[in-house]
Amino acid sequence: MITIKKVDEIELIRQGGKILGQIMKKLISEVKPGVTTGHLEKLADFLIIEAGGRPSFKGFKQSAGDRPFPTALCASINNEVVHAPALPSRELKSGDIITIDVGMEYPFSSGRKGYYTDMAATIAVGKVSREAQKLIKVTKLALAHGIEQVRPGNSLNSLGKAVEQYVKKASGFSVVRDLVGHGVGYELHEDPQIPNYELPYNKKIILKPGMVLAIEPMVNVGDYNIKTGADGLTILTADGSLSAQFEHTVVVTEEGYEILTKYE
Repeated sequence: MITIKKVDEIELIRQGGKILGQIMKKLISEVKPGVTTGHLEKLADFLIIEAGGRPSFKGFKQSAGDRPFPTALCASINNEVVHAPALPSRELKSGDIITIDVGMEYPFSSGRKGYYTDMAATIAVGKVSREAQKLIKVTKLALAHGIEQVRPGNSLNSLGKAVEQYVKKASGFSVVRDLVGHGVGYELHEDPQIPNYELPYNKKIILKPGMVLAIEPMVNVGDYNIKTGADGLTILTADGSLSAQFEHTVVVTEEGYEILTKYE
């Protein structure tokens, strides 16, 4: 069921998104050769709790029988698409790219349920290849093209169509098809699912003010096929090619949209 958030609820989601954006900005500033994913994890965990939130990825289970996710961050390096735990710690090297994906429940206190925001960015570590630079740029702009389609009366399909068309036109890269964006706010993952490609069925889903969406293009240098790593959590490109992801939490407004997780 797709939910419409109330004005006071959106204000709390906005507050959480602003905090999460600043946490992401700090994490990005820490990325350089020699830094470890463990350092980023420790920092993210500290900053989220200090701000009055809870790291929403840590302990998350998509369904009751799943293994709980072990860390506050997804720290996906090079050919890792998403969901790579930040621990065990790994050292970043010049030439790597890392996707930092982070979610927060805010405000969080015992016995009180907060509201969720979610965001991601891919960062170059030191000097990277031209291909990696292009991948990061194309994926970031793909998210912008998707967000530009957010307005009342537009269809959900328009978002995925805009992302896919831009990536195809701007590069020889491919949009991951087996992973999608999602609604967010009351829970970390809500309806609707938000594909990053055209899906005619989604023409029936019309955007309305108060809908809160986590839009997250994932783009591979090679083809769009993916596989699960040996840890049972990390998702990798099937062909070993580089992958990037950018994500923002966005609310549909009366006039169009508002990005709630800005960090630039």
